[in-house]
Amino acid sequence: MKDVQDWITVKRLYRSGMKIKAISRQLKMSKNTVKRLIKLEEEPTYIRVVNMTKVDTYKDQIRKWYLEPEFDFIGTRIFRELKILGYMGSIGPVYRYLNILKNERRRINSKATDRIETPPGDQAQFDWAEYKLVVDNQITKVYCFSLILSSSRAKNIVFSLTVDGDAIYEAIQDLFSLFEGVTQELIIDNPKALVIENNHGSPPKYNIDALRMATHLGTELNACSPYRARTKGKVEKPFQYIEEQFIKGNSFTSMEDLSIKGKVFMKEWCKVMHTTTRRVPEEAFREERECLLPLPAKRFIRVQPEPRKVSFDSFISVNGNKYSVPITYAGKTVKFRIVYGYKLLIYDKKDSVIAQHEINKGKHEVTREDLHYKGVMAVVPKSIPEIRRKFVTTFERGAEYLEKSSSVVEQSSYHARQILKLQELYTAPILNRILGYCIDHNIYAIEGVKEILKNKSLEILVESMGSEVAAATTNNPGLTRSMSYYGGGQD
Repeated sequence: MKDVQDWITVKRLYRSGMKIKAISRQLKMSKNTVKRLIKLEEEPTYIRVVNMTKVDTYKDQIRKWYLEPEFDFIGTRIFRELKILGYMGSIGPVYRYLNILKNERRRINSKATDRIETPPGDQAQFDWAEYKLVVDNQITKVYCFSLILSSSRAKNIVFSLTVDGDAIYEAIQDLFSLFEGVTQELIIDNPKALVIENNHGSPPKYNIDALRMATHLGTELNACSPYRARTKGKVEKPFQYIEEQFIKGNSFTSMEDLSIKGKVFMKEWCKVMHTTTRRVPEEAFREERECLLPLPAKRFIRVQPEPRKVSFDSFISVNGNKYSVPITYAGKTVKFRIVYGYKLLIYDKKDSVIAQHEINKGKHEVTREDLHYKGVMAVVPKSIPEIRRKFVTTFERGAEYLEKSSSVVEQSSYHARQILKLQELYTAPILNRILGYCIDHNIYAIEGVKEILKNKSLEILVESMGSEVAAATTNNPGLTRSMSYYGGGQD
């Protein structure tokens, strides 16, 4: 295509009276091109033909994930999310588009480190990071505690609403429990809950409670140098991955939901080959587990749990809310403590956990687990409408009894309730047969029903079973044989 300069020159020569053939010879272009440029009223423009690529359809979504602070996804996370949406291309076009959106984000670190690989069972690294995410439809500040085994790179996390000493000690023990063992050394940062003082040129001074916990676990604390995060770089780096691949763009119904999904995410991550060791952490951990020290029988607890009396309906009251415990502890004294700012742990007198709940945010709320009441007979209702509903749903001829008894006995609901109470002594099939007999013989008062149970229950049950057997043999003649079959044809 000819440019603007050619168009201007052709126009000028033509206006000066030069012939098309002469213009063509002088400018060394075809006569048709000269004619076309003469006819053009406006300067020629270049229009580039743009071919659609596989990534074009997703550019708006990529822009949102990359530029909006709510997401701020990195390239690999964007590529993973695009594949979920159906993107069939490679990661190359994604990065080319990201290069358009950014001026410069690549920075080369001039510092070099000589990496030291740790033998199995020797060392673990512990740290935490703070995130803001949506929990129960509210933006919540949570703390993610992480522990990574330095040799296998196996890692686990727990979440907390608090970051005090008790939360830190609880997290370290929980994380070691997930690995079913303890390393000989634990690399830590320098928070006051763990390290009181750590000056260059002198040994660190540890918090006495941190030393008590470490001694209880059988590990040795090793505080990294202040302002040198690379000392525990194995545990520092994963927090970025957790934020990019798990935290951003997700919401959770509760702290327990966050905890469960976090553990699932980490389990899947441990199945991915580590880029440094070139091994799968899950597989490497199977070898390292044999080198770990055993867990202690009991847990280190800095502040002992508080005692609480269990009500006869099997609840304890904590901060104005009620929480259920197994019914076997009704009327007894249990102990409780709150960990991570959201989890209520309830103990028996042997310090075994018998129940756990997520703390309610409000007041006067009741948290009940049906499993805690397993094996307890349902309470017979006292409300007349509820008695009638219960009677009809419990007994096959319940509605018939209520209809007929109302004209025979006073307060038929009273007698129905007393019959319901008999479930403490008799099974539903037995009571169904007895009640049917009583209806057939116009017996509706509870005294009459009890008399039948006392004197005729066996006879009624045998008779009803005989009727069922007779019905079965009538419908299936092959079930019965003549006596001659057993005589073998003998006289």
